[in-house]
Formats: sequence, C-alpha cells, structure tokens
Amino acid sequence: MLEYTLLILLIPVFLFIFLGFNFKRIKEPVSGIIGTVGLGITALISYYTAYLYFSGGINGAIVDGHYAKVYALNTVWIHFSQTLHIDMGILLDPISAMMLIVVPTISLMVHLYSIGYMHKEEGFTRFFAYLGLFTFSMLGLVLATNLFMIYIFWELVGVSSYLLIGYYYNKPSAVLAAKKAFIVTRFADFGFLVGILMIGFYGKSWDFGVLTSEEFITNLSHTFGPAFMGLSIITWALIFIFVGGAGKSAMFPLHIWLPDAMEGPTPVSALIHAATMVVAGVFLVARLFPLYYFMDEGAALNVVAAVGTFTTIFAAVIAFTQYDIKRVLAFSTMSQIGYMMLALGVSGYDGHEGVGFMASMFHLFTHAMFKAMLFLAAGSIIHAVHSNYMQDMGGLRKYMPITHITFLIGALAISGVPPLAGFFSKDEILAAAWEKNFVVFGTGYLVAGMTAFYMFRLYYRIFWWKDTKYEHTPHEAPKTMTIPLLILAVMTIISGFFPFHNFITADGKPFATHFDWIMVGASVGIGLLGILIATIMYKKENILSDRFAAAFGLFYKWTYNKFYFDELYMFITKKIIFAKISTPFAWFDRHVVDGTMNGIGNGTVWISKKIKGLQSGRVQDYAMYFLSGVVVIIMIFWFFYN
Repeated sequence: MLEYTLLILLIPVFLFIFLGFNFKRIKEPVSGIIGTVGLGITALISYYTAYLYFSGGINGAIVDGHYAKVYALNTVWIHFSQTLHIDMGILLDPISAMMLIVVPTISLMVHLYSIGYMHKEEGFTRFFAYLGLFTFSMLGLVLATNLFMIYIFWELVGVSSYLLIGYYYNKPSAVLAAKKAFIVTRFADFGFLVGILMIGFYGKSWDFGVLTSEEFITNLSHTFGPAFMGLSIITWALIFIFVGGAGKSAMFPLHIWLPDAMEGPTPVSALIHAATMVVAGVFLVARLFPLYYFMDEGAALNVVAAVGTFTTIFAAVIAFTQYDIKRVLAFSTMSQIGYMMLALGVSGYDGHEGVGFMASMFHLFTHAMFKAMLFLAAGSIIHAVHSNYMQDMGGLRKYMPITHITFLIGALAISGVPPLAGFFSKDEILAAAWEKNFVVFGTGYLVAGMTAFYMFRLYYRIFWWKDTKYEHTPHEAPKTMTIPLLILAVMTIISGFFPFHNFITADGKPFATHFDWIMVGASVGIGLLGILIATIMYKKENILSDRFAAAFGLFYKWTYNKFYFDELYMFITKKIIFAKISTPFAWFDRHVVDGTMNGIGNGTVWISKKIKGLQSGRVQDYAMYFLSGVVVIIMIFWFFYN
C-alpha cells in the first residue's frame, strides 16, 4: 500500500540526473519549469502521505490513542550479525510526517522563485539539478529508518550544500565559503560517525524503532553504568552524535560557516540555511529524544540545552551590528536554531516540560515558513537595488509593496507578535524553560526581545529610514518571485492555529496544552518593547544608532567582527595545527617515511647492479656457477658427515 512513498525520493533524484546530464541541451526556462513541476508532484505525494498518517488512514499509525512508527518500506542492505544490520527504507512518525510538509513546501517555493531570480544566470539548468539533489538528500534524511541511513543522506546534504553555496564558482569568495562549509561540517560529522559506531557496537542496533523503545533504553541503562567522567558510554555516544548535529545546525562553536554561506544565491539561503538543512541537527536530537532524555538522567540533553542557550544569545548579539541583510538573517537563523535546541534541552514527558518537545518541533515548522519568506524577500530586495547592504537601501516600501508587507509579516512573526505563528511556538518554549531552568528561561526571554529589535532594525533600514536616491528605480519582483512570498505569508499567518500539540509529541501521546496568560503577556511585552526601541532608533534617519555604537566602543567592534572567531580559527589552523603539529608530521613523513621508502628503492637498484652479472646470458658463466655450486654442496656434505 505504501510503496508509492518511494516516489517522494525518486522524483527529486530523477530531476537531478535528468537535468544534470542535459544541462547543455535544456535551456531556460524549460529546466526551471521541469524542476518546479517535478517538485510540485513530490509535494502533493508528501502532503497526501502526511494527511493519511495524521488522520489514521495508514494501518498502524494510531495505536491505543497515540501515534506509532510505521515502516512504509524497509529492506536489509548490509548484514553484519543477527541483530546488527544497515537497512534502507522509509519511516513515518509524527516528526517525519511533519517534515514531509516542511521540506517539499520550502523546496517548491524556492523552485518557483528561482525561475525569476536566476533568470539569465549562467548555469540555470545546473542550478535546478543541484536543487533536485538537495531535496532528495533532505527527504532521505528525514525519512531514514536508522542511524546509518540518516548518515548517508546527511553526507549527501553536505555535498549538495557545497555545490549550491559554490554555485558562482568563478567568484573566489563563493568558492572559499563552499570549502569552509564543507570542511567545518566534515569535522563535526566525524563526531557523528564515532557516535553511530559506538551505538552500533554497544547497542547492537541502529534502527530508530529499536533505539527509542522503552525496553531497549531500560536494558542499556542497566547494562552500561558510568564509563568516563561519570557518564555511560551510550551518553558519550549521544554527545558525539550531537556534535554532528551542532555542525550541521551551525551551533557555537561550529557556526563560522553559516554567515559565509550567504555567498550562494539567495534562494539557496532560503532553502538550505533558513528552513531545511540547518534544522537537521534539531531533527536528529528529536529523533533520538528518548535516549537523550533517559540515559544518565538526561546528561547529554543538558549539553544540548547549554549549547542551544549560549548559541541563541551569542548569535542575537552579533545580529545587532551586521549591515549585510543576508548575514543579519543568517545570524537570526543561528539564534532561532539555538532556541529549538534550547527547547529540546529542557523537554520531558510531563507537564510544561513535555510541551517543550512539541514547542521545539512547532517552532521548527513555523520558523521554516517565515524565515524562508524573509530570505526570499531579501532576494527580491537585492534583485531590485543590486546590493546586500542596508546603507544602500531605504524607503523601499514605496517601490516594492508586496515585498514590504510580506517582510513585515515575517518580522512580526519572528518577534512573537500574536496571532502570527512565531507567537504560539515561542510562548510554549518559554513556558517549558520556566519549569526547568531559570537561567535558560531568562536567556530565552531576553533573546525574544533582542530578536524583535534586530529584525525591526533590519525592516526600518530597508523600507523606511530615508528616501534613498537609486541609480535605477527599484521595482517589484516578477510574479514567479512574489507568488511564493504570498503563499509563505499565508502559511505564516495561519500555521500558528494548527493543533500541533495533538500530533507532534515526544512519545506519541497528545499533550493537554493551555495558555499561561502571565507568560503570554510577558513574552509579547518583551517583543513589543524590542519593536518600540527599534522604531525610535531606526524608523527615521538619526544619529541615535551611531551614539549607541560609540558608547559600546570596543564591544561594538568585537560584535561587528563576530568576536573574531574566523580570525581565531585561522590562527589555530596556521600557527598551531600547521606550525606546531602539521610541520613536524610533514618532516617525519618527508624524511623518515619517504626516506625509508627511497632507501629501499635505491638499495634495490644498488644490489641489482652488483649482481646483474649473474644473468649475463653467457653459457660458460652459467656452467662455472653450476659447477661451483656443486663443489660447494659436496664440501658441505663432506664436512658435516665425516
């Protein structure tokens, strides 16, 4: 019955192969239309599958009143032992069914938008082929049935991200950004691989159905006690797995690739770095949440909470001082992903703590809609003024009314203003944090106000501030670019009213949620305060922002330069890794390893020159050697036997 779900993966990979092998034959806009229609079909199949799952139309989806895992397809690919094997298949559960809405929706909107945005770009067809590869990889990741399958698609996501970030391969900064993203995430993925191998060796399974079962976790807890620093080997495996997720989701300190990744085309930023790939780490922790929660009383989950909490405020502070509009949105994404990690870190199975898991997934869903819209709106702005910088903008509301209103909706949503989507998910995250940890709550609450401030700083600098004199009069983007904005705006307005708490839960059972009106008032109040301060400082051109920058002095300079983390990594790489570690190893490799091999080769040549006379080809020499050998053998026998 569910074999058709394989089309969700086959259609995007077919688009990649077909467009990739025919990129010189198929011209614009035909390739864009083919890619968009193909993704449209994929989206419809995905929506239908998600609907069947949540409505109970799939056998086994609802068991005893809660949602269960359903293997739409599953086959053994590599067999290691009776219990340990790598499968290939499709797993449906609440969070994968949710991602069947998120990934195809954002990808479809980006495909449609790119027909207009990438118009007359060299490599138009190649771009749509890469989009197909990325969509295939991301869908394979969220539908994976086991850790090893998710790792395979995890790496494919990294490859397709590399190709899309470096799309402008003639631009040195784009090439460097692509390599930076690839290398940083590879280091993180090594931790992920180590964690996978540890889970497989000690747990004897990689299957998500097994790993998250109550019986399996109980057996692990009884079998593996403290191994190192008071933590069990399974907890350390989960921490290593989180390292991989932190790299993909640009968590501190593995965040340095994300701002530079804005060198790719803006639709790429919307697809990869706002809505889909960067939430892969959040999805991974959510997928293994029962293990994170129960092993060693949630020790690994505390690491998730700490990293998420620091990342969310760290990125928000940097976003205050950036002038490249895509980089402001990039650090905003980093901060919001930290918010999702924070929510998972304070989650449980009861009361408001339990709601934290749902809130994290809900925020993942809503953030995908409004952040993709914000990035696509930024693309329309850049397309109109031919610049990424706020200094070159101002008064654009008069020229781009659709972009203006959709950007405003996105800014209000991310600021937590009711009744837009971000309000509902942020309120639940703060409620869960309040129940678990006051420091985490305080940080999240402060970041809610900071988010509203820097987003409306961005909004006012682009659409108000001053009436900039443009070299070419800006104009609204074509319909292929504005229609996706309008669709995502509608999703941003209505998605907050979805009964998410009935579907997306930690253990499949719906939570009884309710409004905490004190928390609602507090969270809305801090958001409105941030908007008010931004309005005073940035609605009209003034010197207030310059005064604040001067007042913060050195701290402002540090935040503007992203706390010099890029320079720190370069120093570590050049001065420590290359000079102190790589150089001695290079000397050893060149003089000892190479010297040994060269010595063996040269010695062989020397010996061969010395003994080459033994094979001179003259019969009389061979006769002499033969007779001499016979004489020597006779003498040996005579000596030993007489």
